[in-house]
Amino acid sequence: MKASESQTIYPSKITISSRNHIQEVNREKYQFASDNTAGLCPEALEALVEANAGSCAAYGEDEWTAEAAQLFRDVFECDCDVYFVFNGTAANSLALASLCQSYHSVITHERAHIETDECGAPEFFSNGTKILLTTGEGGKADLEKVEQLITRRKDIHFPKPKVISITQPTELGTLYSPQELKEVGLFARRYGLRVHMDGARFAQGVAALGVPPRAISWEAGVDVLCFGGTKSGFGFSEAVIFFDRELSREFDYRCKQAGQLASKMRFLSAPWIPLLREGLWLRYAARANRSAQMLSDGLQQIPGVRILYPCQANAVFADLPAPVHLSLQNRGWHYYTFIGGGGARFMCSWSTTEENVAELLRDCAEV
Repeated sequence: MKASESQTIYPSKITISSRNHIQEVNREKYQFASDNTAGLCPEALEALVEANAGSCAAYGEDEWTAEAAQLFRDVFECDCDVYFVFNGTAANSLALASLCQSYHSVITHERAHIETDECGAPEFFSNGTKILLTTGEGGKADLEKVEQLITRRKDIHFPKPKVISITQPTELGTLYSPQELKEVGLFARRYGLRVHMDGARFAQGVAALGVPPRAISWEAGVDVLCFGGTKSGFGFSEAVIFFDRELSREFDYRCKQAGQLASKMRFLSAPWIPLLREGLWLRYAARANRSAQMLSDGLQQIPGVRILYPCQANAVFADLPAPVHLSLQNRGWHYYTFIGGGGARFMCSWSTTEENVAELLRDCAEV
């Protein structure tokens, strides 16, 4: 078949290759490996098209960036300082670097993204700030263990604890309650620490808890929040939000030095406008959460499947019998098995439908 000039033919299957693996992906099948596999939500795509018309000031001096920043202030009900960067690694790493000197340390859960999946970027951008690891059930830091870590050494030979970094929702799909976050904030203040929140899926956390964003951010003692846009339906763009403006002093210089100051900043900020203004960020997050709950409920009905962690947001962790795992792979399903210390992780996104979940469950059940 020959395509006309106005027609584009997309293959139903594509091959992704790298130095480490070659992976065939069925583009007609929804993939649960990550919420990064989803495309752009239509409103974000439309916002990019609208921002593309004409010309405007560069480096964040445009109307889209100003409006998006103000919308964040409205959503969080505070006079926060907002910066837009390309990805989550930069957001977390630069935010932590702004809170630390090179001789400081950041305390975080052993499963946290900044420890397991940032390729040392937090240490790199902070000129050597050390990450100290703690543990806790469900991916949440146990404050008693954090206290032991802080108080066991106070001499000059040990990197001085400066920041507690938490993830909401956690890497295991669980949630800190507003009360738990307040306890983290009070604990941090007692020891003179700052609180950084990795909020790659912050939208899903707010939707699941049903509370105002302020209740699980600055009101709870969070100093800096990295609010994920990519996992909210964008192609790129994360917001770094400083609730204490003093902490963001010269953060624009950090962004520039790190290659995160977009010359055409409007393309990072414009997609936020319709999602924040119209509440779509919460509606899409709620859809992802509902899909995950449907998947979790369905998997529990299949003999031999065991849910590993409570499904509280848009992630499902399950221990699958070997025949089920093999069958799903053979049928073209992709999901991660190296996240969370075992089992399979299924991640739902803004675009996951009930039909997508039902199809996966049917393939599981047929085994």
